[in-house]
Amino acid sequence: MELFVGLLCIAIALFFLFLAFNVLIEPAYMLMFDKPVYVHWYLFTNELPTEAQFILNKEFRFYRNLSPVRKKYFRHRVHTFIKYYDFVGREGLEVTDAMKIRIAATNVMLTFGMRQYLTDVFQTIIVYPDTFLSLASEEYHKGEFNPAAGAIVFSWRHFMEGIEYDNDNLNLGLHEFAHALHFSSLRKRTVGTASVLYSDMFDKIMKYISQPANREKLIQADYFRLYAYTNQFEFIAVILEYFFETPNEFRQKLPELYDMVSKMINFRR
Repeated sequence: MELFVGLLCIAIALFFLFLAFNVLIEPAYMLMFDKPVYVHWYLFTNELPTEAQFILNKEFRFYRNLSPVRKKYFRHRVHTFIKYYDFVGREGLEVTDAMKIRIAATNVMLTFGMRQYLTDVFQTIIVYPDTFLSLASEEYHKGEFNPAAGAIVFSWRHFMEGIEYDNDNLNLGLHEFAHALHFSSLRKRTVGTASVLYSDMFDKIMKYISQPANREKLIQADYFRLYAYTNQFEFIAVILEYFFETPNEFRQKLPELYDMVSKMINFRR
């Protein structure tokens, strides 16, 4: 009986400690430092096969630049991502393990600074061999995020072009996953989570670009492709492509905006 009471007291203490951390400690820390208390903590880490690690080393500059410990965290997240979501091939395309690694790694790269890196705004990743007819717009697309269907859709040919040419500021995978991250973060703005940091910095970015002097800086920089100015959703998706593809140029040309994007996704060089 004494053992039971002791365990119960420990459980209650841990519960209130957890509650205090989530409701008071971390929100206050985020308010002061614009970052969470921690990002990576795993009781156990899952490992990827050698072939998968070879793909990450060869094709993802972001992964190559990580420390050995953070590479281990990255691989764990890739493994978890693949297990969490459904992958479906269309028009006879088989989604192989190698394809899943590339898709998962693209998302993990984008969300690596966030503790909550899995989202329920999509459950299925659909892959076509090439451009596909969108059921939503009845037009041919290279990719799309469809929250109503809970799906992200890619043309595999164009997805791979985004990986193969990693400094042309065109990355289909990053673009569509950025739409999902944006939708998720603004929809689920929960105290003490990465969504708060994201949505707060997004508001600051929108305020920044609304000021005439800053708009002039964007025009003078002549950096982002015109599609970025379609609407605020495309602006965020496009600038995140640039953030990962040509970070040094971004930081040099638009340092204030670069800093805000970095804080928005809690990116650490």
